[in-house]
Amino acid sequence: MNYKEYISTKLNVQGVTATELESFIEIPPNTDMGDFALPCFKLSKILRSSPIKIAEDLANAFMVDDVVSGCTAVNGYLNFKINRNAFASALLNEIIEKGDCFGSDDIGNGKTVCIDYSSINIAKPFHIGHLSTTVIGSALCKIYRFLGYKVVGINHLGDYGTQFGKLIVAYKKWSSEQAVLEGRLKELTRIYVMFHDQAKENPELEDEARHYFKLIEDGDEESNKLFELFKKITLEEVDKIYKLLNVTFDSYAGESFYNDKMAPVVQELDQKGLLKDSEGAKIVDLEEYGMSPCLILKSDGSSLYATRDIAAAIYRKNTYDFYKNLYVVAYQQNLHFKQFFKVLELMGKDWATDCVHVAYGMVSLESGSMSTRQGKVVLLEDVISKTIEKAYKVIEEKNPNLPNKEQTARAVGTGAVIFGALCNNKIKDIVFSYDRVLSFEGETCPYVQYTVARCNSVINKCGNPKDFELIDLNDDEYAVLNQLGRFKEVVKSAADKYEPSLVTRYALDLASAFNKFYITCRISGEQDKIKNFRLTICKSVKTVLTNALTLLGIQTVEEM
Repeated sequence: MNYKEYISTKLNVQGVTATELESFIEIPPNTDMGDFALPCFKLSKILRSSPIKIAEDLANAFMVDDVVSGCTAVNGYLNFKINRNAFASALLNEIIEKGDCFGSDDIGNGKTVCIDYSSINIAKPFHIGHLSTTVIGSALCKIYRFLGYKVVGINHLGDYGTQFGKLIVAYKKWSSEQAVLEGRLKELTRIYVMFHDQAKENPELEDEARHYFKLIEDGDEESNKLFELFKKITLEEVDKIYKLLNVTFDSYAGESFYNDKMAPVVQELDQKGLLKDSEGAKIVDLEEYGMSPCLILKSDGSSLYATRDIAAAIYRKNTYDFYKNLYVVAYQQNLHFKQFFKVLELMGKDWATDCVHVAYGMVSLESGSMSTRQGKVVLLEDVISKTIEKAYKVIEEKNPNLPNKEQTARAVGTGAVIFGALCNNKIKDIVFSYDRVLSFEGETCPYVQYTVARCNSVINKCGNPKDFELIDLNDDEYAVLNQLGRFKEVVKSAADKYEPSLVTRYALDLASAFNKFYITCRISGEQDKIKNFRLTICKSVKTVLTNALTLLGIQTVEEM
């Protein structure tokens, strides 16, 4: 049952619709206060009365029933208590019936969401700075699919620009095909760093790089053959990491894909009188909107990121007819997205408001920021390898007879990396620390995974209940059920706010509530009615925690 909807339809507040009231209703932080609460401060201006009086009047008029068993006014809040037995019965039966579909919905049926994320650069290493965009975008894909949306995950490859001219110059001067095939991305990174070191002393190398990139654009066979080699090696290497992180894409259309789609954009901007000359370059003036100009063409006629992004957005709308078009890109690009979204709006694209920049914080090293040009990066592959190695050592120490130790260590290690990146609000900056990422204590993924394994252990020991009877709930039992009942709302909120960390925090809250229940509520040795009810709680927690972690791209384990 949607309790918020039920309560809001029973309330009769003049000038406020039931839908508005439903949006105001909250879940109190402490169940002693009630199961749901309406803060009447939000009604004070509409009803021209104090929140305290509004709450008292509504409490006096509200009729309790078999669903809502109590309604009280406390300091401007209208607190509701629900019939906990009816709630427990309906919830547990639904979880058992729906299993891995519990929490899913069909609200997205008929709607497409495009999600642009990860967007690696060809011939550059997949470093820890790419972690946030990759796991946030992947989680959003899974969350939206869970809610019935058709999702198009897009890896907008950085496969266009003078850096490829630089690589060809570096390849010809300091490498070979054999060295690249053997060294792969490490060799490409080595010569890329070498180019920038040498270019400080020999600036003419930059002219050579521009020449070779022009050859790529002009279809030169040798230059394009090298470009395709660099691209093939990059995608093969990063695919190993994507598989570890449970990340998939529906499209790898990168910047070069839009090379022949930019001229119509420039033409349309010109026809609509939006293009202006500025020292030989072509711009869209955004001063009226408090922004610097959006540069469309350089003075030499070459395109820029904005040109390609406008072309990509139009292509995606024409191809997928998206409901939402999300860009999971660091907040350093805030201005860029504001500019090109505004240009789309000025072009008369009424769907421009459906384009959303999902900004996230930057990742830096404890010793400073990262730079591919300087060769100063922490490779994501190394991070994952170290966490898997650490997980394996812990398993060897604590449970040396555990079957499938390598598989468990892989699930725990990769889960720790993903969970660590998704644990806090996405907009926060992260200072990367091996100690913190490799920690297996506190609010971590291994804690949640261990809770799933603990549920499984209890079920294996005490039996898998086929049905249950209700018992008088104690506070710890209800606390777990209350958390279980929140899952649907959390998933929808994560989609609405583009915030997978809501699912991460939820998993921690549910695990915490369950572990307290596990300590205080005996299962083995209890009479059958109590045992089966508590086993049903264990089974339900295992199901919902597994569903939550799956949405984050994290595997659970049966035993740890």
